[in-house]
Amino acid sequence: MARVDGDAAVTVTVTRFDVPEVDAFTRRYWAAAAEGHLLLRRCGACGRAHHYPREFCPYCWSEDVTWERASGSATLYTWSVVHRNDLPPFGARTPYVAAVVDLSEGPRMMTEVVECGEESLRVGMAVEVAFRTEEAQGAVTVPVFRPASREQP
Repeated sequence: MARVDGDAAVTVTVTRFDVPEVDAFTRRYWAAAAEGHLLLRRCGACGRAHHYPREFCPYCWSEDVTWERASGSATLYTWSVVHRNDLPPFGARTPYVAAVVDLSEGPRMMTEVVECGEESLRVGMAVEVAFRTEEAQGAVTVPVFRPASREQP
């Protein structure tokens, strides 16, 4: 966005808080999301999976980590229904469900629960990954979760 201030043009950058920045390391993660796949990182030294993507294992600090496609299944650990958020564009989305899910591979992940009324939410409910494309700054696709199409054991 640009405006004219006297004789000089001044460029004003508007920061979006709802769209992640894609960098060289996370590009593969966001590309997989755009194709409908959730990726994790798994450590070759200790065998543990982690999320959010990092270049090292947060458990043993090994750099022997690789990308792995997640199943997309999880259980709801906790949530909060957000009724007010002053940061654009979140105010227009309220109410929404900010949540933490336990992925079946082990890691906990912060996310949003969609396609579910707050009265139906319960700890331990089965959820599955879905994807929402944010039509800003290069159309980034982000993982969100919805109730699983069938309850998992």
